[in-house]
Amino acid sequence: MEQPVWSAPADDAATAAALQDRFAALLGQEPDGVWAAPGRVNVIGEHTDYNGGFALPMALPHRTYAAVRRREDGVLRLASAQRRGLWEGRVEDVRRDGVCGWPAYVAGVAAVLAERVGAEAVGVDVLVDGHVPVGAGLSSSAALSCSLAVALRDLVPGLSQMSVEDLVTACVRAENEVAGAATGGMDQTVSLRAVDGHLLLLDARDFTVVPVAWTLPQHEVLVVDTRAHHSLADGQYERRRRTCEAAAAALRLTSLRELSADRLDDADVRSVLAGIPDAPARVRHVVTENDRVLDLVAGLREQDASRVGALMTASHVSLRDDYEVSAVELDVAVEAALGAGAEGARMTGGGFGGSAIALVRREEVDVVAAAVLAAFVTAGLTPPVFLEAAPSRPAGRVL
Repeated sequence: MEQPVWSAPADDAATAAALQDRFAALLGQEPDGVWAAPGRVNVIGEHTDYNGGFALPMALPHRTYAAVRRREDGVLRLASAQRRGLWEGRVEDVRRDGVCGWPAYVAGVAAVLAERVGAEAVGVDVLVDGHVPVGAGLSSSAALSCSLAVALRDLVPGLSQMSVEDLVTACVRAENEVAGAATGGMDQTVSLRAVDGHLLLLDARDFTVVPVAWTLPQHEVLVVDTRAHHSLADGQYERRRRTCEAAAAALRLTSLRELSADRLDDADVRSVLAGIPDAPARVRHVVTENDRVLDLVAGLREQDASRVGALMTASHVSLRDDYEVSAVELDVAVEAALGAGAEGARMTGGGFGGSAIALVRREEVDVVAAAVLAAFVTAGLTPPVFLEAAPSRPAGRVL
């Protein structure tokens, strides 16, 4: 009988030491140090960020590591433990020439920070080692860019006084302007501003965060990487975003954050939304999801696992039916987890693939994982990979 496959977080010390040795063998000298940045999972609050709403993400214990040596000639040499080859270029040429693939997330950070200190100051040799699953909706790209950002802050004197908020902005710009990724800032905020043992209540109107303690020690978040590759490149994300923006404009609101759930049935609101294709359902999800985020925070403060789980499941139903961003794999994972005794379960991330999460009693984690795997096999789907998630610490130096 097939057994669940687990993706465990790497050990910081062992991974950093091995990466240091590999760096020296590949690039000819010892690195100045090793830094790491976490991926993230969103416990609740999906498709609310670009609507000025609330989300409740947490940093994963799974991290991307970067061994870095500073150069003073403006040259970039980038390598990955997961890829063959060595990418080489100059910081000053990154924007003009363009960079493709994973190197864009690293070179982009250097190019943005060069605006502060000059291109020669941020030349680096970098060897990265990613332990955040790629394509799972767990922010592997943000972990990559943030790992170099904290390294450059520590290594370049002219960057040492940068605030964490400035680093977030730099990483967002690197992904937007160089990598061409339509990221809104939540992923980088979590990777750089996480608080160990806490989730972050993020207000996307101004990207302020409030740490929220994890108060359910008998439960944990089980992450199911469905292996259905997470991608929003076909325009589905943008279509939903445009619908929400059109609805807000038609209602004369700055964002849907300003619309309360008790107004959804007002005749004037219904009349306006009826004139915009798909708007009634899309808006209902965003407005009710904002309420669910705040209700779940209250549930955590009351240590009410049943309430937290029920809100997670309600979020999935809304994402599946109103926002229509789920997928067969996500629905199978959620239904199987609930059937095996999970307190609640939902898809997480942008949708159309990626990961699902379940709130599970610690002693039942293996049982729930086995049930989800069996459901995937029965449905003829590619077996998932499982992660045990605990709210973890932010990016920083590990060696």
